[in-house]
Amino acid sequence: MPSDALPQRLLFVYNADGGLLPGLKDLFHKILSPATYPCSLCAVTYGATALRPEWKEFVQALPVPVAFLHRDEFVRAYPAKQNEPLPAAFAVGGSGALTSFIEAPEMDAADLNGLMALVQQRLSAAGSAS
Repeated sequence: MPSDALPQRLLFVYNADGGLLPGLKDLFHKILSPATYPCSLCAVTYGATALRPEWKEFVQALPVPVAFLHRDEFVRAYPAKQNEPLPAAFAVGGSGALTSFIEAPEMDAADLNGLMALVQQRLSAAGSAS
């Protein structure tokens, strides 16, 4: 496939629920017990309270749009994927179908630079697939 093999967009899904109270709970969990915090995507892309600037710039420069959902939002939007291990990233095709882009074990193993390199590598592979 030529460059049209790139996904229509990327969807990153946090292993955390959205909202003020879950957000506060997650903030304290990250600070007090980072080793047991269940969302590696949150841990590497966010500082204490804000998105890391280097991640924000990286995402904005990607050749495809990027969206982010919390676990509860993802399950509502994609109920068939409710048992998908999170955090994860999905490629969204033209039909709206999701395919795995970065699986939870890969996400868990990556630091911020590793995550950015993995995203670039996967997009490059998709763009040059034949």
